[in-house]
This record gives sequence, structure tokens and C-alpha cells, in this order.
Amino acid sequence: MDTPIRHDQETPLKGVRSNIVQSIRAYRVSDLQEAAQGLGHHFLYANLAEAQSKQDVLDLIGAQFTLPSHFGKNFDALYDCMTDPLHKSGPQPGFIVVLEQIPAHVKFDKEAREQLLDIFRDTADYWGDRKVPFRCFYSFL
Repeated sequence: MDTPIRHDQETPLKGVRSNIVQSIRAYRVSDLQEAAQGLGHHFLYANLAEAQSKQDVLDLIGAQFTLPSHFGKNFDALYDCMTDPLHKSGPQPGFIVVLEQIPAHVKFDKEAREQLLDIFRDTADYWGDRKVPFRCFYSFL
């Protein structure tokens, strides 16, 4: 009797806490997407390289995450869209989020970048309180 080969989809995430926001470092987006697929988690990806301002960042995230049309396009609304409505829609399997090439320039300065990452840290805490894995990986432009 042949034993099926079991591919451990958690491998790329081995050693990564289940509720964290961290630099993408050596992770490849495709590996993270495959891990999400293998775990049955939602995979959310946004490439922010074209953003020039906070509003551009929010517009790109809203479009690429396919957030609802009522998304208010501010940091509070982003948090709300990433938490409560999803929680109310039923049990969630988990999330792997990638924010690639967050801009680093005058119109989206260090403070704005930290505010953005804080939204995802707060979101990770929200899901962590509900025992739902939420991992967010980011890179700067």
C-alpha cells in the first residue's frame, strides 16, 4: 500500500507566529500564496509601488483587496473592513496578507507608513483574540 506524500504547507511559515506583521525579508510572494492556499487561508495582496500619497495607498489596497464599495478610504475604515464585517460573515480560516513596495517618500513618510502598519498590527490582534491566524508581510519601495 502506497503512503501518499504529505506536503507540509506550513513550511514557508515555520517559526512565524500566527498573528504578526513583519518584513517579507526572504519570503517569496508565490510561496506565501501557496502556503495560504494549502492552509485554506485568505490570501490578500497589494502592490503599492505606484502610490504617491496616503489616499493612493488606501485606493490601491481597497481595489486589490476588493474591499466593499462603502470602504471609507481612511485608516479607520481600512481596519473596520479587515475585521468586523469578516467576523460577522462566519468562521474565518485565517489570513496571509502581503503589502508589497509600501512607498517611502515625502507624501507617504515614516509616520504614515507606521500608521498603515499599525492598522495591520491591530487587525492581527483582533483576529488573534478570536484564535484566527493573521500574518501580514510587507516590504518598502
